[in-house]
Amino acid sequence: MNTCISAPQQKQTTCQIVTWLTHRVSEKPNFFLSVQLPRKIQSHTLSSTQIFFSRYITRFCENQSFTLEFDPIMDPTTTPLLPTGDEDGSRRCAWIRRRLRLKTPISSEISGAVGDLGTFIPIVLTLTLVSNLDLSTTLIFTALYNIATGLLFDIPMPVQPMKSIAAVAVSETPHLTTSQIAAAGASVAGVLLLLGVTGAMSFLYHLIPLPVVRGIQLSQGLQFAFTAVKYVRFNYDTATLKPSSVPRPWLGLDGLIVAFSALLFIILSTGSGDGAETDSEESNETTPVRRRLRTLSAIPSALIVFVVGLVFCFVRDPSIFGDLKFGPSKFKILKITLEDWKIGFLRGAIPQIPLSLLNSVIAVCKLSNDLFDKELSATTVSVSVGMMNLVGCWFGAMPVCHGAGGLAGQYRFGARSGLSVIILGLGKLIVGLVFGNSFVRILSQFPIGILGALLLFAGIELAMASRDMNSKEESFVMLVCAAVSMTGSSAALGFGCGLLLYLLLKLRTLDCSSFGRRAADSVA
Repeated sequence: MNTCISAPQQKQTTCQIVTWLTHRVSEKPNFFLSVQLPRKIQSHTLSSTQIFFSRYITRFCENQSFTLEFDPIMDPTTTPLLPTGDEDGSRRCAWIRRRLRLKTPISSEISGAVGDLGTFIPIVLTLTLVSNLDLSTTLIFTALYNIATGLLFDIPMPVQPMKSIAAVAVSETPHLTTSQIAAAGASVAGVLLLLGVTGAMSFLYHLIPLPVVRGIQLSQGLQFAFTAVKYVRFNYDTATLKPSSVPRPWLGLDGLIVAFSALLFIILSTGSGDGAETDSEESNETTPVRRRLRTLSAIPSALIVFVVGLVFCFVRDPSIFGDLKFGPSKFKILKITLEDWKIGFLRGAIPQIPLSLLNSVIAVCKLSNDLFDKELSATTVSVSVGMMNLVGCWFGAMPVCHGAGGLAGQYRFGARSGLSVIILGLGKLIVGLVFGNSFVRILSQFPIGILGALLLFAGIELAMASRDMNSKEESFVMLVCAAVSMTGSSAALGFGCGLLLYLLLKLRTLDCSSFGRRAADSVA
């Protein structure tokens, strides 16, 4: 089925043309139109042109599927002009409106926003108590990072702590100081920024085989899941940033019953995370069942669980009300000595760089394509991590990065657009400006079992991204890479072994006879 539709002969922005076309075609009964413009059209204002749209391919509508592809043909007599000031301002406003549009109900976006807090809260709390991290500064800067990345990437791009640096800072003796933590974060940022601006990160992204990336994602997801189970079963030890060996009691506001209740509530409301429509379409369920599934999936489960956890904080320790102080802490630039740079780089940055390279950039780009059908630029993501830390670390903010686990967690609980992390950023900004460092009193009483429930589903969602390995050879490489990563607790070690295994398997099936024939032909 082919069609040809001409746009009005007047100055039109992309959004205006899409709106006009949608109203025009929607007059047909039982027809739904999906519009997606290629980037080269989105970045220009169209004037005095005709747009020919052709080839309906795929879009669900009753028993027929349609898609609208855009094939722009510019008027050859028209020369594109530089936009006027008004047009430029309209383009900026349209760009911001596109970034702030809702792709799911607002309750789902807010619920997805808190889906990554299962890793954020424990690490921030421990660094604050053990390494004297400035909580107010960290909340304010991570809030700004959330807002900026939400606008830039238009997906729920997470802002997570650099886990290797955090683990070294609190588990090794002597503990890293705030200046040494900042030096470690700035060192990692410098490496990623250099790889990004030189184009080396994009080269690595396209060079690394997909089974190796899937192995890293599988290992990270399972490690999150194992940690989450330990959060639920055992008490949390802030001195080691790990669950202790003391079993969690059944009763109490941070007991096993509360954690299991959170797990059951999330499972009943979200199921396996596929959504009600997908489940019902594939299984041909009856109408009442479909209605029930839609109702359950519309419940913002992660948001409800998180709010209940906040309420429990004040019930567990009512003295929190008296300890809260209003206002942020004063910003100050850290003094980082040469010794701080040396210790921070050797102890903190070196183990963090491979993890940031693989999980914060390459795995995130692959996962965004899997979940949102949007392939991010590895260069942009790498530069984003570098710029965030080169600014914030000098003020004492916690070193942060993007992470595939956080992206999977936010997606699992309903986040589908950048608006989700923008909302999270606004929440952090309000808390950092209003409560400042005294907010640590609330975090210290937050039920760790509830955080374990959130982290469990984030880890499982990340691990499930590896289910697209169809051949036995790909699955073999992925599983070996994941096993080595988890056994050695090193993503770099697993990456090296997986890459070597992949090359050996390719070498095994390489046809060497063609090289012999070429050599003989060249001699002849």
